[in-house]
Amino acid sequence: MSSDQKIKEFVAGQVKFFCYGARNTPLQRFPSDGGLEYETVYFPAYDGVMLEAWYIPCKGSNKLVISNHPMTFNKGGYPGSQPGFDMFGPIEVNLIPDYVHLNKAGYNVLVYDMRNHGRSQNNWGGPRVFTTGYEESKDMVGALQYAKARPETKNMDIALYARCMAANSTIVAFHRYPEFFKDIKCLVALQPVSAKTFVITGAKAQGMDGVEAAKLFDQGVYEEHGLRASQLEPQFACPSVHVPTLIAQVRKDVFVDAELDTQEIYDLIGCKEKKLFWIEGTTRRFDGYNYFPDKPEELIGWLQKYMPAK
Repeated sequence: MSSDQKIKEFVAGQVKFFCYGARNTPLQRFPSDGGLEYETVYFPAYDGVMLEAWYIPCKGSNKLVISNHPMTFNKGGYPGSQPGFDMFGPIEVNLIPDYVHLNKAGYNVLVYDMRNHGRSQNNWGGPRVFTTGYEESKDMVGALQYAKARPETKNMDIALYARCMAANSTIVAFHRYPEFFKDIKCLVALQPVSAKTFVITGAKAQGMDGVEAAKLFDQGVYEEHGLRASQLEPQFACPSVHVPTLIAQVRKDVFVDAELDTQEIYDLIGCKEKKLFWIEGTTRRFDGYNYFPDKPEELIGWLQKYMPAK
C-alpha cells in the first residue's frame, strides 16, 4: 500500500468514527447499584431531540449538579472489557460512584444520555450523526431548561460536571446559547478534547504526516455533515466560558497530545478562576474517566468552593 493510500485509509476510519461512532453502548449500570434513589426522566434538547436522564435527589439540598458522559458511553459508564467495546483498551468505566460522591457531598444530580447515546433519541429521529460537541450543545441547554421547569429544582443553584465530548458540548453551549448560563456557579470539564488531536496523534504514531491527516480529516467530516474540523473542537468557544472552571486530563494520554491540546483549551477559557489538574501515572485515557469515581476530592473540592452544599 502506498503512503497516500495508507493515510487516506487511516483518515477515512477517523472520519467514520468521529461522525458515526461505534455501536450503541448498552446501559448496564444504574444509581441503585450504588444505593441511590433515582427517577428516570425525559426532556427535549433545545432542538426537540428527546433525551433520557436520571434525577437523583439529595434530601434537604438546594444545589444541583447537571452531568453527562463521554462519546460512546452512556450515563452509567462503558463496558470496555466486553468484546466489541475494547477499541480504547479493555477498561471498564463505572460512573455510578461519581453520583454517589456527589450525593453524599450534598448535591442533587441530573445526568442525561446525550443524543445518539444510551437511551436518548438520535438526531431528529434520524441516523446517528456525531459532531463531537457542536450539535450536542443543544442537549445541555435542554437539561438546563428542564431543571428550571421542574418544581423541585427550578430554584436550585446549578453547577455543571461534563466529560469528554460532553465537556466540549458544554463549552460550546456557553458560546452558542449564553442566555442559559448566566447563573451557573461553576464547571468541571473532564478531558475536553479536539478531534484534530486524535487524528494528528494517531497519524504520527503510524509514521504518517499529522498535518496532512488533519487536512484530509477536515475535508472528510465536512463532506459527511457540513461542519469543519475547527467546529469539532471546543477551542473556538472557550473564551465564552465565564464561570470558575476546573479542567482535568490524563497528562500522558497516548491518544492525544494533551500537553498541547488540553493546555490550549485551558489557556483559552475566558474566566480568571480556573485550574488545570493533570492526572498522572497512566497513559490510558479511560483511566481519566475512572479517576474521580475513585478519587473524588478534586471534583468535590471544586464544587464545594464555588457552590457549597451542606
